[in-house]
Amino acid sequence: MRRDVFQAIADPTRRAILVLIAAQAMTPNAIAEEFHTSRQAVSKHIQVLTECALVKQEQRGREIYYSLEIDKMKEIDKWLSQFRKIWEARFNQLNEVLSTMKKQRK
Repeated sequence: MRRDVFQAIADPTRRAILVLIAAQAMTPNAIAEEFHTSRQAVSKHIQVLTECALVKQEQRGREIYYSLEIDKMKEIDKWLSQFRKIWEARFNQLNEVLSTMKKQRK
C-alpha cells in the first residue's frame, strides 16, 4: 500500500527523520538514538517514509542504512513552489504598499 507523501511529512517526527538522513545515511538504531521514543516507534515512522518513497534503504553488510530519496523530495518542492510564488508576490505587494506609506509620511 502506497501512502500519500503529504500524509508522511505531516508528522513532525518523520520530518525530523528526513532532516537527519538528509546529511548522511543512517541505520535505524542511529536514527532512534536521536529521539526520546522506542526503536519500534522510529521503525514505524521509517516504514511510512519508505512506503511513500521518501527514503531508500541500502544493505551494507549486516546493517541497513536509510537515506533521502532526492527525486521524491523534488516532487514535493515542485508542488510547494506554486505557493511560494503566490506568497512572494503578496510580500512584494505588501512591500510596495509600505514603501508608498513611508513616502507619504515624509
